[in-house]
Amino acid sequence: MNAIAQNDIPALMADIGRRAKAAAAELAQAPTEAKNAALLAAARALRDQANAIQEANAIDMAAGAQKGLSKALLDRLMLDPGRIEAMARGLEDVAALPDPVGTVLARWDRPNGLEISRVRVPLGVIGVIYESRPNVTADAGALCLKAGNAAILRGGSESFHSSGAIMEALARGLTEAGITPDALQRVPTRDRAAVGEMLTMTDTIDVIVPRGGKSLIARVTNDSKVPLFKHLDGICHTYVDAGADPDMARRIVVNAKMRRTGICGATETVLVDSAVAASHLPGILDDLIAAGCEVRGDTETAALDNRVVPATEEDWGTEYLDAIVSVKVVDGVIDAIDHIARHGSQHTEAIITNDAQAAETFLNRVDSAILLHNASTQFADGGEFGMGAEIGISTGKLHARGPVGVEQLTSFKYQVRGTGQCRP
Repeated sequence: MNAIAQNDIPALMADIGRRAKAAAAELAQAPTEAKNAALLAAARALRDQANAIQEANAIDMAAGAQKGLSKALLDRLMLDPGRIEAMARGLEDVAALPDPVGTVLARWDRPNGLEISRVRVPLGVIGVIYESRPNVTADAGALCLKAGNAAILRGGSESFHSSGAIMEALARGLTEAGITPDALQRVPTRDRAAVGEMLTMTDTIDVIVPRGGKSLIARVTNDSKVPLFKHLDGICHTYVDAGADPDMARRIVVNAKMRRTGICGATETVLVDSAVAASHLPGILDDLIAAGCEVRGDTETAALDNRVVPATEEDWGTEYLDAIVSVKVVDGVIDAIDHIARHGSQHTEAIITNDAQAAETFLNRVDSAILLHNASTQFADGGEFGMGAEIGISTGKLHARGPVGVEQLTSFKYQVRGTGQCRP
């Protein structure tokens, strides 16, 4: 395979695809116990190989710094003992989830005696294309495996060594459980031509999940012949309603923006009801600026604090992925909803209020994949939803929406049982 990787990317990818398709057929019949054993063994391997993983990550971090990656991208790339342990726990959490494969979703009888069942089945082969987050290797591999899917993982050049070290732990888990290592394969080249090949592999890949920056998602969206689970932008909003508790609003807004600025669930725009702008907004601005956040505000916001940078129209549609936030004063919940409809990306939005009617209006009328009431947008994560982990977040409306976990990586088939019936 190394010779192919060096000289013939189409042949390499075709070989990976063929082996993944064969592995998917085998994995679809694998018992739950075997899949769980592989996940638990992989978790042990991550812990055992933690030093080697950190050494590999140090190579990637040094290269990333030399390349001039932003602070946010370096944060996504970095692995420390806590993050490695979180990956291991994520594998264990996925192992503890119910196995969706074979679940009977519905069953009914027809007047002619036919018994019809709708049963969960794996999708088949999942392609995952991602950039700087090496933990996606573990999360995506675990979810695909638990749902009975083979996976082809193509990490970015920035995380090449880190992802390779994590992949070694996953492969050890598969081997210990007696599952073919072809079930989880990593594309062993940095050549971008491999991505182009994946996007055309309709005979072997059933769905592709792109995770990364806007340019990657746009390219995959424009070029892929394979169906996608994706979101393009994470322009997330937190709306502070007239009924918001001011202390709660301050805590949530700072967490939603600053906990991790480089994730897709980070709040990029804060909307504040004009009825409480004078009472609530100064404290929110103080906390954001004290936390090191640049605030770009509309005229009303800038009038409250001379440290606020005047916002431009472009700011309302920008995903900063950095310690920058736009702030706008709006005329109540309907105006907030209208702003989100014009400028949002249908990803994640939050309302802070003790007004139950305002909360229900927001939750019911905003057309986004994830909506929160009195909670930080940073909870937009499959792990926080109890899914063990997520392979990504989808803002589409077909098949999967929101965090894509184990259940979303399955489809279904109909099983019809008869006693000799023929259609008249």
